Amino acid sequence: MPYWLKGYGNLGYILKDEKIIAETKLWLNKVFDSQRANGYFGPAQTEEDLKRNKVTSQDLWPNMLILWTMQSYYEYSNDNRVIPFMTKYFKWQLTVPDEKLLKIYWENSRGGDNLYSIYWLYNRTGEKWLLHLATKIHKNTANWQQKDKLPNWHNVNVAQCFREPATYYMQSKDSSSLKATYDNFYLIRNLYGQVPGGMFGSDENSRKGYDDPRQAVETCGMVEQMASDEILMSITADPMWADNCENVAFNTYPAAVMPDFKALRYLTAPNMVVSDSKNHHPGIDNSGPFLMMNPFSSRCCQHNHAQGWPYYSEYLWMATPDNGIAAVMYNSSEVSLKVGNKNNVVTLKQSTNYPFEENIRIEVNTTNNVNFPLYLRIPNWCKMAKVKINGIIQSTTFEAGSYAKVERTWKQGDLVELTLPMELKKDTWDKNKNSVSINYGPLTFSLKIEESYKEMASKESAIGDSKWQPNADQTKWKSYEIYPTSMWNYGLILNNQSLESQFEIVKKPFPADNFPFTQASVPILIKAKGKIIPEWILDKNGLCDILPISPVSVSTKEQNIELIPMGAARLRISAFPVVK
Repeated sequence: MPYWLKGYGNLGYILKDEKIIAETKLWLNKVFDSQRANGYFGPAQTEEDLKRNKVTSQDLWPNMLILWTMQSYYEYSNDNRVIPFMTKYFKWQLTVPDEKLLKIYWENSRGGDNLYSIYWLYNRTGEKWLLHLATKIHKNTANWQQKDKLPNWHNVNVAQCFREPATYYMQSKDSSSLKATYDNFYLIRNLYGQVPGGMFGSDENSRKGYDDPRQAVETCGMVEQMASDEILMSITADPMWADNCENVAFNTYPAAVMPDFKALRYLTAPNMVVSDSKNHHPGIDNSGPFLMMNPFSSRCCQHNHAQGWPYYSEYLWMATPDNGIAAVMYNSSEVSLKVGNKNNVVTLKQSTNYPFEENIRIEVNTTNNVNFPLYLRIPNWCKMAKVKINGIIQSTTFEAGSYAKVERTWKQGDLVELTLPMELKKDTWDKNKNSVSINYGPLTFSLKIEESYKEMASKESAIGDSKWQPNADQTKWKSYEIYPTSMWNYGLILNNQSLESQFEIVKKPFPADNFPFTQASVPILIKAKGKIIPEWILDKNGLCDILPISPVSVSTKEQNIELIPMGAARLRISAFPVVK
């Protein structure tokens, strides 16, 4: 329930959906009611419960999630119960002996979430004892500051917890803590992330020797990586975190769910040519039907993924220390904020179909002329960004992976036009058999594989530990296997000429329903040429076999193939062999 509420409430606040907000309050009121005199809240655990579970202390991981729901709720409502509630709970945490604090696996790995909540409260109350508690929590959390090593290799833990040292850096100001988070990010990607899509191949846990693009990541891991990127963006202002967040959000996450969001699969990989109910272990780390779309299975991801798009929406814009505003990530949105020295309220309205187009318009609405800086992130992939103010091109050259700063006295109706020219780009994964992926701007492209959907009984095909309401109508919550009905084992034909001469970009109208992540509705595709690699087939575990080493010599004929955005390909080849 805490996993679900964490994203569900934010969804309601963003959409101003009174039904969702009312249901969120229903749960939160019960949480408020559950707080004990000593400050602890949540279900009681007796000594007998602890013995039965073979633990010596309360598991605080669910409480960490609820704290995040409280923070979001307070930012929406200013409910005066939240601050005393969190204060009382943290005073209780301060009394817990170190030998009984954060000793259980999940809470020990994820203590950084607890730390973040302490700082959230400190920023509102300024009570110094909270910083003592923060140090205590940091000391008892798993050590995410080891050289060339992680405390564990669970994919969600890595995506969620690698940021803990950078979180503590806000208090310690120790640059080695900040560096550790960057080191963690690059370590997992160097070992298991030589793949497109911004993530890494762990299935549930990263394993030596299992680093092919067919290795997957949990849907939980995707949205936690996005959240980490967003938080690190706010801590560091480094545009690379926004680049990675967009990479995951546009290329990896959308294909993990059905277009109506009523079913998802536990695991999704860059190279994934079947999505069925079979057991693919040991090819993947998990034993069971973990590749199929099922609304009743894999409960962690069913609930946790709800944070993905709401959190992303909340971090599109960020305030800056000089009383300005930064457009950190781009999407149609509207933000009202206080800017300038006199706390003038302005509204900025952004209109775009990014990442499927390169033009972004920002309209300024203000009752008074006001001076403030506007920062526009220039993605690392963009070489020749252009900015117009009221139709006049700004002469400054804007560096990729930086910000365009526009400071002026803004007036009602001012129009900012940002153009981020998109170009074809090839990534070569030399540590993964010299495979390649093809990008256009922030989008990575996959082979278009014709998909056949086979409906299955949802409850019967769910994994063993799934739970659901007994009266749930599975006819409204359908499960699917997805099979390919076209060939998938293509290698790309590439030469030394320009990519523009080898690929043809085809643009189509943006879909009327504003959901571009399906094969039928993608507003852009790429025409390419490839050859079948006959020896590259399904392996004994039912997965596409590991990549052959490129370049691959084949005698098959050249064929025209289509590539579509990776996020719209629920079956896909995204890391391609290259054929001679």
